[in-house]
Amino acid sequence: MMINLDFIGLFIFIAGIVIGLGAVIVIDIHGFLGRKSHYWTEATIRTHKVTKPLIWAGILLALTGGIIFYRNDPFSGIPLYHAVIFAVLVLNGVFLSFYVSPFLLAREREGRQTELLPSSLQNKIIVSLIFSDLGWWSGLALLTYYLASK
Repeated sequence: MMINLDFIGLFIFIAGIVIGLGAVIVIDIHGFLGRKSHYWTEATIRTHKVTKPLIWAGILLALTGGIIFYRNDPFSGIPLYHAVIFAVLVLNGVFLSFYVSPFLLAREREGRQTELLPSSLQNKIIVSLIFSDLGWWSGLALLTYYLASK
């Protein structure tokens, strides 16, 4: 029996989207609830420790699957759009992982995990989450369109 690389690539691609988008939805809901709530601010800080690695795993899997799945396609159209989305998600993830996350962890170490985040940081996080949501949902929509048009 021959292994079908298209199947493997597509499965890994979709698995990455499921894992990454699922984690994004969870942390988005927590973050939204934490904007005005001390309880949900603390819950968000704790939850991000789980969702952050899941989002990175989703990005890595989606990238790997996309490379395998699009290996015979020209680097234009939907494969190019997916590459651009991937780049935006990585840049966004770098901001969240290396700027926001250390801030949250420091507050937790200081025993300030229930304090609401400064509004300036909340605004940056909101913009970041919009990019994240648009990226993941657009990536899924583009993959669906690509598959439906075949």
